[in-house]
Amino acid sequence: MKHGLSLRVSQHLALTPQLQQSIRLLQLSTLELSQEVEQMLDENPFLEMSQDDAVREEFGLAQADTPVSEGEREVEFAPVSIADYADSTRADGPKDEEVTPLTASEEPNWDGDGTTELVPDDGEWGTDAKAKTNNLDAGEETDATELARSQESLQSHLHRQALRLRLSETDASALRFLIESLNDDGYLEDPLEDLARGLAGEDAEQVDDLVHHFTVALGLLHNLEPAGVGARNLGECLRLQLRAQLDDALDTPTPERAALLALALRVCAQPMDLLARRDVKTLVQRCGGTDAQTREAIALIARLEPKPGRRFVDVERNIVVPDVLVVAATKVRPGASPQFRVILNPDVMPKLRVHDIYANVLRNHRGGKDAASYAGLQQRLQEARWFIKNIQQRFDTILRVSTAIVERQKSFFTHGELAMRPLVLREIADELGLHESTISRVTTAKYMATPFGTFELKYFFGSGLGTESGGNASSTAVRALIKQFISAESNKKPFSDNQISEMLKEQGIDCARRTVAKYREGLKIAPASLRKAL
Repeated sequence: MKHGLSLRVSQHLALTPQLQQSIRLLQLSTLELSQEVEQMLDENPFLEMSQDDAVREEFGLAQADTPVSEGEREVEFAPVSIADYADSTRADGPKDEEVTPLTASEEPNWDGDGTTELVPDDGEWGTDAKAKTNNLDAGEETDATELARSQESLQSHLHRQALRLRLSETDASALRFLIESLNDDGYLEDPLEDLARGLAGEDAEQVDDLVHHFTVALGLLHNLEPAGVGARNLGECLRLQLRAQLDDALDTPTPERAALLALALRVCAQPMDLLARRDVKTLVQRCGGTDAQTREAIALIARLEPKPGRRFVDVERNIVVPDVLVVAATKVRPGASPQFRVILNPDVMPKLRVHDIYANVLRNHRGGKDAASYAGLQQRLQEARWFIKNIQQRFDTILRVSTAIVERQKSFFTHGELAMRPLVLREIADELGLHESTISRVTTAKYMATPFGTFELKYFFGSGLGTESGGNASSTAVRALIKQFISAESNKKPFSDNQISEMLKEQGIDCARRTVAKYREGLKIAPASLRKAL
């Protein structure tokens, strides 16, 4: 084997831990960021919550407006997760023209610009908004999240009713087990035999005994409120609700009402696809009522609750906390168009700073004998600084992108979604000097509170449809126009997708029938046959 020296030119991109953390924090949602902050507060002793507003550093919004270089843009193509970073370090070696992160042997370096000097006052490392804590103090008002947590669940509601029943211990246990087996909608999805086998295994005699007790308990469950709970399918759920109304009708004799409920029960006993298609002719033949009576029965069924447990579902999961707020400018010249400005929501911005006491102790013991411990603590201190900086940069980027969106979509904030204009990620990226991937991370799971409601930032982006004038109409505006057409239609003669397509063409928008159907389905609007009044 012959040994020799060779010279090779290659390009390598070092994805530092600071940059990895910055990219990862940028794509986190508000809830995920809160969890990340809590974890960092537990792990890093140099990080603490601040009660006072801190002075913003030079890396704030003013500096963020400076266009980035081409080299910095390329960084955004790099992996964003620590796991991917660790996996990529196990490669055999660098190749020509290959972008590679740091090697696995290198320890994370949080030294920033290379200096290890401690700043005189570490209190300057902080953001400028109060964090939203998870625990409420005695003097704080209960917010919407706490009210959602205090809402009674379906199981608790049913258990409370079951306590009023005089049952044996075995039947009470069977009823409790069925209640706990219900899903969020109030349905019992698993067959009784499967539930029994899950408890008794392969013992056939014990399985039969459990099925008997579960059958008795199921009958009791069907008599609890809300009506329809414990049903195995939609048809049974509707029949349980109709029987409850029929019992009420028998208490106050109304023959017409009782006959209508009885007919509705026969309709619900038929295959559900007939009811979904509103196949009145077939239902008349199978159920024995007249055409008018069958239509009235279908209308009665349509007013029932298909998901009995809906009102007990925890509403906390539906709470959306906006990251930015759009407010109208207070001073506007007479006759001028309304002006809007974007501000960060202070409730979602963690207010962090470096722990002054610990930082001062570390500074005073700089010349200690244990150099290894000092270096480790110095690294943790620098890590806290970079974490605060990256969080501030995250919100600065969100604010810049949101401001650019509001500037591009001024008509929306004045006239609503019908005035939405086409917008793609590339336009915002070019305007701010960022990469499309960065804009995509910023607009995912980030929300904006507007005068028309709270929307995800991605809502303001949409493709364009051609118009007769040669311009483009936003797909969001077209959806809003379709919704407006359908809301103004006659219940007895609703518009078909083809008719809506022709109406859009009259407005100068070229939209095919299939596109109308896709937009209508995206708006969760039924087709014309199901929108037609009986």
